[in-house]
Amino acid sequence: MNNRKTLENEAAQSTTALGPMIGLAREDFIGAVALLLRETASDPARSLKHARNMGEDMIKIMTGKSDLTPDPKDKRFKDPAWQYNPFFRAGAQYYLAVQKGMNDWLADLELDELERDRASFISNIIIDGLAPTNTLMGNPTAQKRLIDSGGLSLMKGLKNAYNDMVHNKGMVSQVDKRPFKLGENIAISKGSVVLRTEMMELVHYAPTTDQVYEIPQLTIPPQINKMYINDLSPDKSVVKWQLDNGIQTFVISWRNPSKEQGRWDMADYIHSCREAMEAVAAITGSKKVNVSAGCSGGQTAAMLASKMAADNDPLLGSLTLMVCVLHPKQNDIEAGSLVSENGMQLARQRAAKQGVIKGDDLARGFAWLRPNDLIWNYVINNYLLGDDPPAFDVLFWNADATNLSASLMGDFLTLFETLAFTKKGEVEMVDHKVDLSKVTSDLFILGGVTDHITPWRACYRSTQLFGSKDVTFVLSQAGHMQAILNPPGNPKAKYFKSKNPGGPPKKVEDWLAGTEEVAGSWWPFWMDWVQARSGKQKAAPKKLGNAAYKPLEPAPGLYVLEER
Repeated sequence: MNNRKTLENEAAQSTTALGPMIGLAREDFIGAVALLLRETASDPARSLKHARNMGEDMIKIMTGKSDLTPDPKDKRFKDPAWQYNPFFRAGAQYYLAVQKGMNDWLADLELDELERDRASFISNIIIDGLAPTNTLMGNPTAQKRLIDSGGLSLMKGLKNAYNDMVHNKGMVSQVDKRPFKLGENIAISKGSVVLRTEMMELVHYAPTTDQVYEIPQLTIPPQINKMYINDLSPDKSVVKWQLDNGIQTFVISWRNPSKEQGRWDMADYIHSCREAMEAVAAITGSKKVNVSAGCSGGQTAAMLASKMAADNDPLLGSLTLMVCVLHPKQNDIEAGSLVSENGMQLARQRAAKQGVIKGDDLARGFAWLRPNDLIWNYVINNYLLGDDPPAFDVLFWNADATNLSASLMGDFLTLFETLAFTKKGEVEMVDHKVDLSKVTSDLFILGGVTDHITPWRACYRSTQLFGSKDVTFVLSQAGHMQAILNPPGNPKAKYFKSKNPGGPPKKVEDWLAGTEEVAGSWWPFWMDWVQARSGKQKAAPKKLGNAAYKPLEPAPGLYVLEER
């Protein structure tokens, strides 16, 4: 049970997300490996010194004099056999000696900071793959399971491996998809598609209260994942929470692009967002539409806000940005040091030739950036122990990946390269000069304490980019999607908010010094914030859509069912 919970938590913190890593080309990996080989050959005496040191460690292991022990936090070596069985203890020490030798060698290399980060990242991937726990012969827990089950665990593991080869394109499964059915036990909030275009569907959800607030809310989801993350299950549905608090709720559902639709770029997505906002306004009769968005959907929403400000379009109300980075820095993310200008250009060229980046390819590449959490954990669980992967709704959604159009990928990389959101009118995109300082909407920004995909300090930088006078920043005690899906009822939930009046200070350290910790979910705090910016209450509409936007298919619509 503990191992299953660990798998759920680690994978949920590592959901696929857009960022500069979409521009990581295989040449960047090859270059990092070449760097290691070059340094090995450039100074034979140095290499010989470290080989001799490693040899001395090996002798100590063989004579039982080694004091190398695994880090107590390293879950791979929790089995008592690693401590008490001489064979396994020596196996762990051999592995730790190699790890120590590699780290000592890297520390001795004459590298600049960027080169050192690249070398360290690649060497860690290699060392992680050599761990004895990744094999049946070197894993005492798997061997005990093999004996206790009379060989059934091995048979089940082989079956799991075969199923992944045949049905999961060779990638080890992170989730048991069988229990989940869209519209039956996941994404079950009542609603209807009220607008369908080639690019998107607009879903209008049915009110659950007698009174609703005048100003509706539109959610813009990421383009690389499907929209039902907003409505996973009744106990963790943002959609349901909004409806139960009187918010008129609409969500965009992006279509999964095929090769022929690889031309879709940021301008096309912004046009669709505006089309959705106009439909929402027409259906509700509101002169304002509040917008919420997360991750790459947040970058899209920021571009939308900039474009609307440039066009003097007053339709945008308040803006909520969750786990979204608008001011990236290369050292914000793991493997960021591997991203190069040449690599991004090569990635662009390959994507343009293919039309789209396949969702499976993105997921595979992302997993290999965190192999211990997203590959070897599941190799051990699924293949060596013969267990099924966890049946977890967040992981089911994450595995339901979509393609990314080549043109949109290029635009996201341009945002990273030019830092367009940090410039005031210096970068032209989507038929205007990007300038967030002209956006004056009330702003709510969310970060996650343990988020390694969109680190919270990077999310905080967004507080300084807008022209908004009313800016609220909240820090959720979780990582990435778990930071968002942190509903009331979780006894471990807590968040941090400023206890000082006024907007967030320029320095994040100053904000931290003035925060207070609040027990419980941040959802009620956010909902109070949204309701205060949603106008007066009125009688809930009895029907979805209107004469111009008639209800079509029931929520969550047809586009979430498409696979390509």
